[in-house]
Amino acid sequence: MKDRCYTENDKSFKNYGGRGIKIFGEWIYGFEKFRKYVEINLWDRPEGYSIDRINNDGNYEPGNIRWATAQQQANNKRTHANTHK
Repeated sequence: MKDRCYTENDKSFKNYGGRGIKIFGEWIYGFEKFRKYVEINLWDRPEGYSIDRINNDGNYEPGNIRWATAQQQANNKRTHANTHK
């Protein structure tokens, strides 16, 4: 998450940091705060799920993350979303 948002030579940077996607300030250097938010709001990670942004154009921030399957994440991509507008 950090690399794709803040490391310019990361292979995914253009789709995240390059588009201005950021991580909520308290989570960047405070993994425990991120973990606690997830624990309280999203609970345990279901098997086969990973963190996804609900609003694909929004940041990694409270209220905009969820557990999602690979298929849900694929359906939430800009390329897919833009073809259905």
